[in-house]
Amino acid sequence: MLRLDGATVRFGARAVLDAVDLEVADHETVCVLGPSGSGKSTLLRAVAGLQVLDGGRVLLDGADQAGVPTHRRGVGLMFQDHQLFPQRDVGGNVAFGLRMRGDGKAERAERVRELLDLVGLPGAERRSVAALSGGEQQRVALARALAPRPRLLMLDEPLGQLDRGLRERLVVELRELFGRLGTTVLAVTHDQGEAFALADRVVVMRDGRIAQSGTPVEVWRRPASEFVARFLGFDNVVPARVTGTVAETAWGKVPVPDGSPQGERRLLVRPGGVRPVPAAGGAPAWTVESRTFRGSHVVVRLRPADGPPLEAELPLRDAPGEGTETGLAFRPEDVVVLGDDTP
Repeated sequence: MLRLDGATVRFGARAVLDAVDLEVADHETVCVLGPSGSGKSTLLRAVAGLQVLDGGRVLLDGADQAGVPTHRRGVGLMFQDHQLFPQRDVGGNVAFGLRMRGDGKAERAERVRELLDLVGLPGAERRSVAALSGGEQQRVALARALAPRPRLLMLDEPLGQLDRGLRERLVVELRELFGRLGTTVLAVTHDQGEAFALADRVVVMRDGRIAQSGTPVEVWRRPASEFVARFLGFDNVVPARVTGTVAETAWGKVPVPDGSPQGERRLLVRPGGVRPVPAAGGAPAWTVESRTFRGSHVVVRLRPADGPPLEAELPLRDAPGEGTETGLAFRPEDVVVLGDDTP
């Protein structure tokens, strides 16, 4: 449905998008993640026609979009700040694209009513947008973007201005809504939780290139590189020499899954795959430096006699006290031998 073929955008000598290839299928929701400056917003603007490519192509339903203005691409746009028209009421905002397209008054009114019901604001046509809460404004902006029935809906940090509790509720509603409508979605966000809850596929960008693409489960369980692992918040990464199913590390011998890459590598140990065990004779002892309560679990920071610290996520009942010493065991299914970190 959407294909980027070597899409390149340069700002001076810097390639903000560097020959990016990406496909989005009909009815798929793809979320693009990445740190500031990674190129994710430029990618969205290039698809929308708001940013001219310096190389490559954007194709929608197989048609090259070179020279096609934004309003003729059949895409819907929803921005972080919603960009609602303050002089128009809710109904006027939702109907804007329909009016520009020349739809009749009765047809516009029916579509507005249908969409406001859909986004949970029935009967809100005459309300002032200035009187709406942040969550209600987000729903109006979504209804406006959906009104012309775009073949592709693009979201730029759609929930970024909302508090976390509201974001968590709305992201579930959005996923259910897109599934019900069969909408094809390309979204940009810096919020990993939002992306993993919303997306069928997650794309992580770095320096204008795609560092990894996969389902949320694939990316979360098997980060492709140290960059992706650290971007997702995993800090338990160390150099390792992998031989067979064992890795020699500064943390001692760590089991790795069958079929792992061999030789000099970087190793990720998931905090949930670390568990305390009685310190055996000759085995390294770890000192508990700190414990941080996180509601459903405790994050325990452990330090070996010689080497970098390690974090473990443990149930409260299993978490050793600060200052105590313990042995550790590692679950191989929570150990990832990382790939090349070159972007």
